[in-house]
Amino acid sequence: MGTVLLRFGELFLKSEAVKKVYMRMLRQNIDLALTAAGAEHDIEVRRDRILVHGPDVDGIAGVVSRTFGIVDVAVCTRTGTTIPEMGAAALERARRHLRAGMSFAVRAKREGVEGYTSPEIGAEVGSVIYDAIPGLRVDLSHPDYEVFVEARPYGGLVYDERIPAPRGLPFGTQDRVLTLLSAGIDSPVASWLMMRRGCTVTHLSLDAGRWQGEAVRDAVIRHHAVLSTWCMGRPLDLVVADMEPFFDAMTASGEYHYRCILCKRFMARMADAVARKEGALAVVTGDNLGQVASQTLVNLGVIEAAATLPVLRPLLTYEKAEAIDLARMIGTFDDDAGDLACRAVPKKPATKADVTKIEAAEEKIGVDDLVAAAMETLRRVRAKNGKIVGEEEGA
Repeated sequence: MGTVLLRFGELFLKSEAVKKVYMRMLRQNIDLALTAAGAEHDIEVRRDRILVHGPDVDGIAGVVSRTFGIVDVAVCTRTGTTIPEMGAAALERARRHLRAGMSFAVRAKREGVEGYTSPEIGAEVGSVIYDAIPGLRVDLSHPDYEVFVEARPYGGLVYDERIPAPRGLPFGTQDRVLTLLSAGIDSPVASWLMMRRGCTVTHLSLDAGRWQGEAVRDAVIRHHAVLSTWCMGRPLDLVVADMEPFFDAMTASGEYHYRCILCKRFMARMADAVARKEGALAVVTGDNLGQVASQTLVNLGVIEAAATLPVLRPLLTYEKAEAIDLARMIGTFDDDAGDLACRAVPKKPATKADVTKIEAAEEKIGVDDLVAAAMETLRRVRAKNGKIVGEEEGA
C-alpha cells in the first residue's frame, strides 16, 4: 500500500463550520471519483492534508489531480517523525534522480512535532543526501532536483513531485447554474470554470438544424462527455432544444444586421426558462468582451436584458489564447473539429444594437411563441464518467 498526499488551499480561508461542510463534500467527491475509476483506496482526512492510501498510487494520483478543491497531489513515502527515518526516505528518492554535477535542495516543513526545527530537518536530511551521492551541489534557489519533507503529528511525508490540480472549491458546494454549451472553444471552458468554483451544472444546447455545421451536434456531445470526467461518479445532464424554427422565422424577417443579437437573445430566453425548470440560479455563457460583434458592451447589455436570471461570463476578460490553453488542459479542444459554421451569420453584424428595433423585430417574428414551441422539444442527454449513459425525450 502506498500513500498519495493531497494539498488544499482556499478551504483554509473558510470558517471552521463552513470548512467542515466543504471538507465533507471534498472527501465524498474523492471517494466517488476513485470508486468510478475502480481504484482501491482508503481516505484519511487531516486538518491540513488529505492522505489517500492504496496499491496503485499512480492511478490514484491521476484521478485525484482532477478534483476541484485540491491544489496539488504527490505520491509520497510515509515515515516516522525522526529525522533519520525521513532522511532515509528522502535519500531513496534522491538516488533515482541525482548524479554527480547536479544540484539539489531539501524543502522542509514541521508542524505539531517537537524536538527540531524546519531548518534543522532541511540541513540534516540534506547532509544525508550530500554525503551519500558524490559530486552534488546544494542550490536553494534554482536546484536541478527538489525533495520535500514534512513532519506532521501523524508521521513524516517525503515526496519529490507535485502534480498540479485544478484548485477552486469542491464540486457541489455551490448552487446549480445552467451553461449554454456550444460546439466552440469558449463555452465548455466557461462551464469548467464554474464547476471549479463549486457549482453543479446543467448544460443547454440549442440545435439549429440545417442552419448549423454538420459537426456541431457531435462536438457538443463530446464537450458534454469530457466535462463529465471532471465530476467523476456524478451524472451531468445536457438539455437539448430545437432552434431551427427560430432561424427560419428570423431569416425570413429580413432583419439581416441584427441576426446575431436576435439569436443570442433567443438563447438567453431559452436558457432562462430551462434554468428555472432545472432549479438553476444563474445562466452561464462563454462570452468574451470584444471578441466578436455580439460581444461589445452595448450588445452584451441588450442580450442580457432578455434574461431574468443573472448571466455569468467567467471568460469575459480572457484572451483567446488563454481560453485555448484551458480547453487543451480540460480536454475539450479539438485541432480538427470539422464544420462548426453558423449558416445565418451576416457579413456585417451590428456592433451597437438598438434595443427598440430589436424588440420590434422580436415582436414581428413572434419570439414568445417560438420560445414556447422550443420548450416543447426538450430532450435530455446524460453523461457520466466520460460516457453518454442515457437519452430521453421530454426533459
